[in-house]
Amino acid sequence: MNDTSTAALRLGDRNGLPDDIAFLRANYPRGDWRTHANFGRLADFWLQVHASLRHEGSEVSRIMHAFRERQLGGEQFQRAFVPRLNGFLQHLDQHHRIEDDAYFPKFRQLDQRLVTGFDLLESDHALIHHQLVTTVEHARGLLSALSSPGDAARRAADAYTGEAETLLDLLLKHLADEEDLVIPAMLHHGERPLI
Repeated sequence: MNDTSTAALRLGDRNGLPDDIAFLRANYPRGDWRTHANFGRLADFWLQVHASLRHEGSEVSRIMHAFRERQLGGEQFQRAFVPRLNGFLQHLDQHHRIEDDAYFPKFRQLDQRLVTGFDLLESDHALIHHQLVTTVEHARGLLSALSSPGDAARRAADAYTGEAETLLDLLLKHLADEEDLVIPAMLHHGERPLI
């Protein structure tokens, strides 16, 4: 893949994976995954982890929305927000580390045609991690601003929300793209070489 096409496929700029990268997708449509004979525990677990990440991200957003709408006071917000945000970000970081260190190398060995796709997913991880760090910095600023006078907390909440929405948007696109690559590969090759 040349630099121009790599830049065009940057997470946030792309609209899904192109067919030449997710080349198995057409043979294994999303709606048929769970009924396929090769759909096993690993594929099911992978989808459960992704569903959990989507849910956790949505819960953090829901709490932030309640705070910005003044449905939660500062203390209530902090008690709800901090553990959920920490849990979500730790889960996300751990999931990506396991993929980068264990699973993605196995997929690359499984089928050389998958290498470009997994390189792309790893570059997604780097971008998501950068946005995660930025989001954490803004979350810290928000928590510090909770005890400040005036509308400092409101401004900090707005700044955090912008960064958090970017993180969640990148993550949701990445999870969908990853599923389009990973699950058809598992169905095509079976799970045994990956365990």
